[in-house]
Amino acid sequence: MLAKSFEKAFDDKEWVFEIKWDGYRAVADLRNEEPLFYSRNGISFLSKFEKVARDFSRQKYKMVIDGEIVAYNNEGRPDFQLLQQIGDHPDLALVYQVFDLLWLNGHSTEDLPLIQRKELLKEALVETDTIKYCDHIPEKGIAFFNQMKKMKLEGMIAKKSNSLYLENYRNSDWLKIKFTNTDEAIICGFTEPRGSRKGFGALILGKYIGDQLIYSGHTGTGFNAESLSKLHEELKKLVIKQSPFEDIPKTNMPVTWVKPELVCEIKYSEITKDGIFRHPVFIAIREDKEPEDIKGTTDKTKPSKEKLKEMKAKTSSKKTDTTSEKEKEITLNRHSVKLTNQDKIYFPKDGITKGDVVEYYQSIADYILPYLKNRPLSLNRFPNGIEEQGFYQKDASDHIPEWVKTTKVYSESNDKYIDYIYCNDKATLAYLNNLGCIDLNPWNSSLPDLEHPDYLVLDLDPSKKNTFDDVIETALQVNEVLNSIKIKGYCKTSGSTGIHIYIPMGGKYDFEQVKDFAHILMKQVYDKLPKITTLERSLQKRDDKKIYLDYLQNRTGQTLASAYSLRPKEGASVSMPLEWDELKPGLKPTDFNIHNALDRIKEKGDLFKPVLGKGIDMVKALDLLQNL
Repeated sequence: MLAKSFEKAFDDKEWVFEIKWDGYRAVADLRNEEPLFYSRNGISFLSKFEKVARDFSRQKYKMVIDGEIVAYNNEGRPDFQLLQQIGDHPDLALVYQVFDLLWLNGHSTEDLPLIQRKELLKEALVETDTIKYCDHIPEKGIAFFNQMKKMKLEGMIAKKSNSLYLENYRNSDWLKIKFTNTDEAIICGFTEPRGSRKGFGALILGKYIGDQLIYSGHTGTGFNAESLSKLHEELKKLVIKQSPFEDIPKTNMPVTWVKPELVCEIKYSEITKDGIFRHPVFIAIREDKEPEDIKGTTDKTKPSKEKLKEMKAKTSSKKTDTTSEKEKEITLNRHSVKLTNQDKIYFPKDGITKGDVVEYYQSIADYILPYLKNRPLSLNRFPNGIEEQGFYQKDASDHIPEWVKTTKVYSESNDKYIDYIYCNDKATLAYLNNLGCIDLNPWNSSLPDLEHPDYLVLDLDPSKKNTFDDVIETALQVNEVLNSIKIKGYCKTSGSTGIHIYIPMGGKYDFEQVKDFAHILMKQVYDKLPKITTLERSLQKRDDKKIYLDYLQNRTGQTLASAYSLRPKEGASVSMPLEWDELKPGLKPTDFNIHNALDRIKEKGDLFKPVLGKGIDMVKALDLLQNL
């Protein structure tokens, strides 16, 4: 769970306050014989922080805990730069400050209020020299904040005492309040040094706003000779010819551009309205942060008193039944499903409620379930509607009903097993919609054989300046390529801005073979339409007038919105299968939506049914392709 930045300390009896540690955020998974210990971006800390990891064997309980790895200097104060130089300081004083409990003895604790989680953690955790329980104080945030300032610490974290734990989710239940302004930025280039300085002059910084990398200032201070030289060597490995920025910033000295892969932490005086750091000073490289997570905004406004009151009024606790919310229990497939907050607005501009979403999916269940059956799902959840923050969830929590089916799949990137939900019946469908799942994203393969996809997907993903007519023209060109090698493809709107084309594979080929075949097909399309299509995956390098021919959706674990799935877009559009002769200029993705989808399906039947049928002969298709 992530914390939002907040302007100043406050007192509130419904909140608790913790020290903000200046270290590496880390999760320890102690459920199995061999522990897992990893950063937010999945980097293993077992060997790097072996001193901490050794003490996991002293823990009595199977659990998953969350905390921060902190290095202390000679004055007993946290020192992030020392933490980075651990190889040079083998005797460094290290402590894993544990502040949350996510799982204990066979049960997820994520849906328990924070205070209960911390009480369980305090009881369960065996403290050692390197593993400590991170305590908190209730209510008195201002006094606590002033004490942190006297101790010259980084700041404090404010947490709503009844907040639930939402993985990879940043909301107003956790707030970070710091004494100095610090932030992360992506290093996008460096300038030539002036005078006697060696290495480089200044770092060029950037952040993502949406999918676009935006310039956010430059810093030439905060380095010593050693750190300057070391960082320069790292940057030389990432040199590229073109600027990663679409709008290239003006600089006083010539710039060497680099791949936007390194994240650094800086301190600064303020951020201007157009998102530029004033007086930024380099602090350190953040190996534990991914560049795509570094998001910016062009206008940082201070929270008002009214906003603070509103924030305090919102709670994460489960409400009792009131006149403002509709709760009901329904029976589906002999299972009891509790539906809550059915009158909550999910699509504000359309007036569509959570209850409407549940009702839509039940009405088309017979059509959508074949495309979900036995397929691990990536759940796109919008518990507060499409205009509020959504998040993807793959790992099922342990509090799900016993009748909801799950399957464990090993994830190499996270180095752990993920417990995926799959949806085979109306009861599970209603349960998922009640969690806030607006669209459902299944794997291309299904149980029991997840290594061999049932279909190939060609995803036509337009850039900002493409029209939907451009996408239609590209889809028709794909169909021409397929017809030339006697393959039948099946198309659907994505429900957003693109078109998906599916080819049945019948589970006869593995993901690598299917991906390579998709790449060959997309190359054929690109050769026919080089002016409006591209195979360039990088958003920074991609022409904003070209449609990305995405063949990489054909990899293990990749997901796309299912046929007949709603999409979290204004107008409540539906990902709708089409006949090829319906692909004509003037067609719009919003032509198919929550209001008319069922009538259309009843009229046309299930146009996508052949996608799950007998697969093509790929070898024969490749032979025909060679002879074109």
